Amino acid sequence: MKSSLLDARGARRRVWLRGVAVASAGMLTLCLPALVGVVNAADANAVDIDNFAFSPATLTVRAGTRVTWTNHDEDPHTVTSSDNPHAFASGALDTNGTFSFTFDKPGTYPYYCAIHPHMTGVIVVK
Repeated sequence: MKSSLLDARGARRRVWLRGVAVASAGMLTLCLPALVGVVNAADANAVDIDNFAFSPATLTVRAGTRVTWTNHDEDPHTVTSSDNPHAFASGALDTNGTFSFTFDKPGTYPYYCAIHPHMTGVIVVK
């Protein structure tokens, strides 16, 4: 008698655990796109400096967007507006150094690295 009672409890527990697993998978399926959207939104305003290049080379954002550059190279780089006078200029960024600038007005903003002028990029603000 004791054995059949334990078997019944074990069966109920397995059914309950399966229900929890199905519910958890459903919640993850519903929440995952929102979490990925948050990560992608943050990445959308980022420019990486890697292997002596800006990536992406051209970034399109809305007016009022803050763009952040991060230097992943071992050499220093700058983020310097091509406009004269410069709309923005970072100064030398060491490895993992960052520079941020908020683009308030629509327009096209070309920039370059003042240390390595062959490195160029463009921010397009709509």
